[in-house]
Amino acid sequence: MSEIHYGGQAVIEGVMMRGAHNMAIAVRKPSGEITIHSEALPAGIYTSRIGRLPFVRGLSMLWDTLVLGTRALMFSADAALSDEEVKFGGPIMWGTLVLSLVLGVGLFVVLPLLLVGLVDRFISSPLLSNLAEGVLRLLFFLAYLVVIGRMADIRRVFAYHGAEHKTVNAHEAGAALTPQEVQRFSTAHTRCGTGFLLSVMLIFVLLTSLLGRPPLVWRLLSRLVLVPFVTAIAYEVMKFTAGHFDQPLVKALATPGLWLQRLTTREPDEGMLEVAIAALQRVIAADSTTA
Repeated sequence: MSEIHYGGQAVIEGVMMRGAHNMAIAVRKPSGEITIHSEALPAGIYTSRIGRLPFVRGLSMLWDTLVLGTRALMFSADAALSDEEVKFGGPIMWGTLVLSLVLGVGLFVVLPLLLVGLVDRFISSPLLSNLAEGVLRLLFFLAYLVVIGRMADIRRVFAYHGAEHKTVNAHEAGAALTPQEVQRFSTAHTRCGTGFLLSVMLIFVLLTSLLGRPPLVWRLLSRLVLVPFVTAIAYEVMKFTAGHFDQPLVKALATPGLWLQRLTTREPDEGMLEVAIAALQRVIAADSTTA
């Protein structure tokens, strides 16, 4: 088994895989051809001495989710809709990133806070007020996954998510990277971003419950300031649970995240597995020449 922990995300008709030094994205074009883009990861974020420190390294997850993930989605959208040469990035990507941030903050940070604010005068305890806000945030997150999971296009993305997990699981088990062999592995993985986001939500609930009940503006600012800190803590939790999953208590703590992945993964077909395998093989080859 490789010492490098590979992972990635599903995109439109494809999969992005990230290694220690490189990333690769493979997308099925309308012609049926698999197009692959690969590039080196920013050394200052992923491989610098500071970037590998505990709690600092978790911030790379923000880069993965916000910047690298958005670039991969934009590339896949272009590739999946056209047989022409596509570019990886550009001004539209940054506009999409900003819009996604605004919508995400609005739905999962501002809206729960405003709803609790409407009834806050009836809640006697600051602790209960903060817990109510956290529960609302978690319910919005679950409802969001359920709603988008009913969309046909998103179901295909979730199937590619399952292909990504199966391929990584097969690689970590030392199995041959063929669609037939990879298909027998699970669509769940202990280092999944879905489980990571659940950890973020739960840690947010725990930390904000200790902050009292300041005025609404300060309450909102405190939530925004907490985002990188909670991300760093959640990443260390994910690393620990993934590395000690064989221990019963750790497995019990990680199980809700695995259950949640049922909302964000589907069983992939053979063609989807071919795409995920192509992405992983490209990034493995690139890492082998970089190391």
